Amino acid sequence: MTTTTALRLEEITPKNLKAALGIRVRPDQEIAVAPVVNSLAEAYVHPASAWPRLIMDGDRAVGFLMAFLDIDWHEDGGSVIRSGLWRLNIAAEEQGKGYGRFAVRSVAEELRRRGVREFYVTWEPGDNSPEGFYLNLGFHKTGEVAEGETVGMLDLN
Repeated sequence: MTTTTALRLEEITPKNLKAALGIRVRPDQEIAVAPVVNSLAEAYVHPASAWPRLIMDGDRAVGFLMAFLDIDWHEDGGSVIRSGLWRLNIAAEEQGKGYGRFAVRSVAEELRRRGVREFYVTWEPGDNSPEGFYLNLGFHKTGEVAEGETVGMLDLN
């Protein structure tokens, strides 16, 4: 487990774009999470709701996350508005060192700062699923399925 003193999130800029694009998860995880380049394309077309960040440990890029902010969950004009974690990519060689936990805590802090009280995440079920990771962090299954993925929620109160 790494110490959190050197950990921080950075906005994606021309200076660190190459490092962000170089983040690769383990091959067995590629089916469950989109590559960073896809996430950045989605952030570009959803600038009001996407919050992409590079996870840094000192001067090393160790992961990427993208939160979603105030999205129309059912795409029905706003009956349900939610915020949460859209993507989490921890570099294959950096997994198991606490970077994922740091990322989730950082998103939770940002959501609290924005007045959000419920933190949502979705995950692919099955082998190599991150379900245990999210449940161990306090998320619980809502019973919903969104685009084939399990929906989890963490109460930020």
